[in-house]
Amino acid sequence: MMKEITGHTRLTGLLGSPVAHSISPMMHNEAFRQLGLDYVYLAFDVGTDKLAAAAEGLRAMNVRGFNLTMPDKNLMCTLCDKLSPAAEIIGAVNTVVNDNGIFTGYTTDGTGYMLAAKDAGHDIIGKKMTLLGAGGAATSVLVQAALDGVSEISVFSIHDEFYTRAERIVSDLNERTDCKVRLFDFDDESILRREIAGSAILTNGTSVGMAPNVNRSIITDPTMFHKDLIVSDVIYNPEETMLLRLAREAGCATFNGLYMLMYQGAEAFKLWTGKDMPIPIIKEKYFTR
Repeated sequence: MMKEITGHTRLTGLLGSPVAHSISPMMHNEAFRQLGLDYVYLAFDVGTDKLAAAAEGLRAMNVRGFNLTMPDKNLMCTLCDKLSPAAEIIGAVNTVVNDNGIFTGYTTDGTGYMLAAKDAGHDIIGKKMTLLGAGGAATSVLVQAALDGVSEISVFSIHDEFYTRAERIVSDLNERTDCKVRLFDFDDESILRREIAGSAILTNGTSVGMAPNVNRSIITDPTMFHKDLIVSDVIYNPEETMLLRLAREAGCATFNGLYMLMYQGAEAFKLWTGKDMPIPIIKEKYFTR
């Protein structure tokens, strides 16, 4: 049964381009319906060229808040009045909360990852992580893991356009948190092997192995893994990347990025409504394969 929209209904939504494929409208609207909240969530195809105008329009309409996806996350950071600690360090925003015209920007992707790890039965607080990549997803994981209390993070990146930003973020985290963060060149296999050997969890924060290029793995040598290692991937399509398959065959516990997607949305939902998303219902309806 469709929810009746009234003159009191609060608007939330998603800005980005493209957005037609997003599961977010279904997930959030079902959660609103389950909890009897008078909200609606819509998707709007808005690129960076029109983002400032769209944001001011949403401010004028006093919408409750909205999500950002690519390519809008970085620019939105400059359009907010306030930023969460994670968003400030990363320089990107995927969730905005509007409090009477004051926009506060958050990044919930990293929180989504940490909750997904917990959902998979893993407590990584106080432990060491090896993180592969320094792009958007990897950086969100890096920052939130450091803020949440992961004790040590070894980041491996190629010398691409993200490397300089990674150097700045690593420096910021070492100053602001108790986490010991180090940045390494991905090309040095001996250092990578050493850091993985001392880690409780290995996380692929890159797109290597994502559909349609499913026959690729960022690590191809299974002797890099050890039996007590947890191996995770931010990718959820395919459900089991080649990296995760190799790790599972080596005896490692694994989890993919599907619940990261769900929990980042749940965090945004709570920021807007003050309510917990009904995770068991949302998980069964949209995230069970």
